[in-house]
Amino acid sequence: MKKIMLMLMMIAGTSFAMKVQSQIRISVNIGIQPDWGPSGYNHAEYYYLPDIDVYYYVPRRQFIYLEGNNWIFAASLPSRYRYFDLYTGYKVVINDPYPYRRPGYYRSRYAGFRGRHDQDIIRDNRSREHNRGGNNRGRGRGHGRGHH
Repeated sequence: MKKIMLMLMMIAGTSFAMKVQSQIRISVNIGIQPDWGPSGYNHAEYYYLPDIDVYYYVPRRQFIYLEGNNWIFAASLPSRYRYFDLYTGYKVVINDPYPYRRPGYYRSRYAGFRGRHDQDIIRDNRSREHNRGGNNRGRGRGHGRGHH
């Protein structure tokens, strides 16, 4: 009887520890987000760039864009976007899995963000941290926040 009680207590304790651990787990990927990413997010799986209808997968540092009927995963943008400025173009943070599989949804949902250039970016926030004390060096043009 004592062995059964001990076994049940061990199972209950292990189950409780696993629940606590899963509730405490917080996902943070600030260090892998690019300098041109929107500031204010401690986690971002994807950015959607509505100006050029392209996704960026943060963990693998890959752009995802359509080439004909195929999704291309690449470390850089194709030449047709060579004039697009990642630092000034608007980025929408998306934490849904595989958003590029529903392009029509994201295209229509975030169409209003095309042409916006009022977003704070990570690079400019880092500059502000280094330049406290009254000067304005390193400040970006944007004042807006990213959209979830």
